[in-house]
Amino acid sequence: MKKIALVTCYFQHNYGSQLQALATQMIFDKLGLKNETICIDGLKAEINKAKYRYFLSKIFDINTIRDKMATVRKQIAKRTNPEYARNLAARDRIFSHFAETQFELSGVYTSKAELGRNAHSYGAFVVGSDQLWLPSNISADYYTLNFVPEDVKKIAYATSFGVSQLPHKQAEMAKLFLNRLDAIFVRETSGQKLIKQLTGKEVPLVCDPTLLFTAEEWNQQAPAKRRIKEEYILCYFLGNNPIQRDFAQRLAKELKCKIVQLPHLDEYIKGDEGFADYPLYDVSPLDFIALIRDARFVLTDSFHCTVFSTLFEKPFFSFRRYNNDSQVSTNSRIYSLLDTFGIPQRLLSGKEEISSCLQMEIDFEKVHKNIDSLRQKSTKMLLEAL
Repeated sequence: MKKIALVTCYFQHNYGSQLQALATQMIFDKLGLKNETICIDGLKAEINKAKYRYFLSKIFDINTIRDKMATVRKQIAKRTNPEYARNLAARDRIFSHFAETQFELSGVYTSKAELGRNAHSYGAFVVGSDQLWLPSNISADYYTLNFVPEDVKKIAYATSFGVSQLPHKQAEMAKLFLNRLDAIFVRETSGQKLIKQLTGKEVPLVCDPTLLFTAEEWNQQAPAKRRIKEEYILCYFLGNNPIQRDFAQRLAKELKCKIVQLPHLDEYIKGDEGFADYPLYDVSPLDFIALIRDARFVLTDSFHCTVFSTLFEKPFFSFRRYNNDSQVSTNSRIYSLLDTFGIPQRLLSGKEEISSCLQMEIDFEKVHKNIDSLRQKSTKMLLEAL
């Protein structure tokens, strides 16, 4: 069989994005299928130009304004706080190094059209997972696989829309590209509902690529040495929610633990300053897994941090990153994940009493049965689609 072309966001400076891209590569390697990840370098300008046009059309949209304000705050903080700027630069170098060294990349294609002309050199194109079908990404028209000819197999694995509804223009685009795909597997029930609404198709639910592997298999990838000698609570918060950080401090006091944090992940958050005993920046994606593995407790508003906390059987609580009425909320990812695990009660607001929370136990044996079942079904469906 010809090589499989993997269309992922391996280049994003984000722990979840890079780990799910790595897991996608790993599962094809494990199945003995030759593969390579499409190198983004020559395609970035074309993709970013289309994204820019999308955001320009949303310039007066309140959610876009909020998002851009976060970017502005980050840039101001970098200019006024040299230490913060140096720390972010160090983190970016680690992400870039990971992307350059951990992936089997294709040659450089200078446009989607060129990639399309070379599509017949691949046995199939697989797009996934992560929030690759966000409205801006649909407008950029890369993760849609529209550049792939009709007679080359096109598969979406565990791909997410990130939202429960699409704007009208992107919904019309989605109807077209979804109907061109030979197989569609989604990660969340919200994605199933949206595809049913757009195309009338019933599509199956599969697990995120990171869940296709056990804790033991991930442990073989992660560094063995423990970084923090003291007992600690790992806090991995992407959102700016003071109540969640307050909960962490109350829990740390109760457990007599230190707080380890990866601060300022998506934006500059003033509440991250002075919050943790160990604010870490020089953390690779595989170091990130080790930090979860070695923690006494994990608190997060992240999908993938919840995944790895569960795989490593860590006591954890998840939180909403966004308000429920936010139009850009991706909270559905967490809801769907915890429901799949059978532990929706692990989602907190941050207002809860610590003593009552510590009495809540996780039946990891039951959780792993749910994961194992979905893992087997997901692998089987992927193989059948190929």
